[in-house]
This record gives sequence, structure tokens and C-alpha cells, in this order.
Amino acid sequence: MSTPKYGKYIITKLKENIKEAGWTPEMRPAATGIGGRMLWLDSEVVPGAFYVETDWALPRKAGETFKPGATAHRHDYDEVLGLFGTDITDPYELNGEVEFWLEDEKFILTKSCIIFIPRGLQHCPLNFLKIDCPIFTFTAGPGKMYI
Repeated sequence: MSTPKYGKYIITKLKENIKEAGWTPEMRPAATGIGGRMLWLDSEVVPGAFYVETDWALPRKAGETFKPGATAHRHDYDEVLGLFGTDITDPYELNGEVEFWLEDEKFILTKSCIIFIPRGLQHCPLNFLKIDCPIFTFTAGPGKMYI
């Protein structure tokens, strides 16, 4: 069977050896029963593609604490961050609490949302304070790589 002409545009495996940014903690790949990084797209995965990252955040077991998330930083490109609750009976409810900062304003997010972050605007920390039901996240920016 021949390789499909456009099959290279369908990403089903996580990019290997992702170089973490200085403001981002090391992320493990998602696996059965644990959260983590799901898929990653950039111009190394598909030449010409822009940056997209997807992750799962899952509830913690009793006594387990959340690791700190991304620290404050800014980019020279616009960015979009999405956080989505996964309760299909109430998809707009995040079923958790996420601390997120834009410059000096702190937000406690409790609803599914998309956040537009204009180029140069300082954002984060991003910290998961509570997760009652899995939260799906994505980040995208028009740059070819996450920098």
C-alpha cells in the first residue's frame, strides 16, 4: 500500500525530545491513567506548521500535590490558551480551579475558556489548584516553534 499524499498532516504521536522553555516545568507524555502532554505540532513535525500543544490535567490522588506550572513570561507573538472541562453534561464547567495571571491581574478560572494573549503581554503563572474532572488544555501561536 502506498503512503497517502496528505497523511503527513495528521499527527497521532507526540514529538520526541521537546526542548522545554525556561518558564515551563518538564512535562511527561500523557499515558493511561495519568495526565501530561498529548500532542505537539511545530515546523519540525510538519514543515511550515505553526505551534500547537495539547495536554491533559487529571485529578490527583489523596495526598498528592500539584506541581507548579509555567512561570511568568512573554512572547513576541500572539498566543491562545484553551482550558476545557470534560463533563459532557456541563461542558462549560471546568470542574476545577486554575490560577492564571495576565500582567499583574490574577484570575481564578472555573469555566471552560479560550484566552487570547497579545504579543508582549506578560502571562502566567498558570497553576492547577483543584481538578475534580479531567481538564483538556491547548496552546497555539503563529510562530513556527515555541520560543
